[in-house]
Amino acid sequence: MPSPDDYASFLAHQLPQQPRAIARYQLGGGQVWLKRAGPDNGMWRYRLLGLVAALLRLPVLRPVPNHGGRAAIATEVRRLRQLADQGLRVPRVLAAQADGFLMEHLAPPGQDAPSLADEMLAAVPHGPQPLLALWRLGLATLDAVHGRGLCLSQAFARNMVRCADGVVACIDFEDDPAAALPLDLCQLRDALCYVHSSAGYLALAGALPEARALWRQWCASPMRAGAFQAELALTVRRLAWLRHLPQGDRWGRDVGRLRAAHDLLC
Repeated sequence: MPSPDDYASFLAHQLPQQPRAIARYQLGGGQVWLKRAGPDNGMWRYRLLGLVAALLRLPVLRPVPNHGGRAAIATEVRRLRQLADQGLRVPRVLAAQADGFLMEHLAPPGQDAPSLADEMLAAVPHGPQPLLALWRLGLATLDAVHGRGLCLSQAFARNMVRCADGVVACIDFEDDPAAALPLDLCQLRDALCYVHSSAGYLALAGALPEARALWRQWCASPMRAGAFQAELALTVRRLAWLRHLPQGDRWGRDVGRLRAAHDLLC
């Protein structure tokens, strides 16, 4: 296994040569990922999203800015280390500098770590039960994070990946919701991201009725008593208009996902 100095030397040598934002390399018999800083992000889109959240009177939709560039690298390195220090499964930071960092590959060399989104899509033809088993893994992952008084960043099913030992790891931490929102809203944001990214698979497999019961049980946990449940109720009430969207993907996948998410939440 390479030493910390080996990782640091590789990062310093390879980073200036890497044209892409992220790339995988062989190193010391294993695989690593190198992520470099991209351009800074414009803030106009976040101002627009903030206006939409204000018009809908939904605090949970207030945008969490990702400034891009070196700021995004610093945020991701800090958050990966914070979550790892709390015993949560995330890619280990192997070396870091201001404009990029090196992290571990979460699967054996030559293999990919499948996301829950990939596994759910593959499970759709097999009916509700296999899909619900996968869906529960995502809820359990949120439990593990929220139970430590933390939140994720982009808690979509595509950002929850399965390691070789079956444990779900989380990726993609370029922003920090806790720097912009109260913790209860951050955790509700995690839950809504997961629902939005997974409800379409549940609908395709005919699993929404059972998933709805699981969702209500999950939300009723004492861990979520108080502000979380109150903000969730407010959000569901003010998004009731989503019930008028057509079911399925007739108007496009994004519309279909929103309708499926509404049907799961209500």
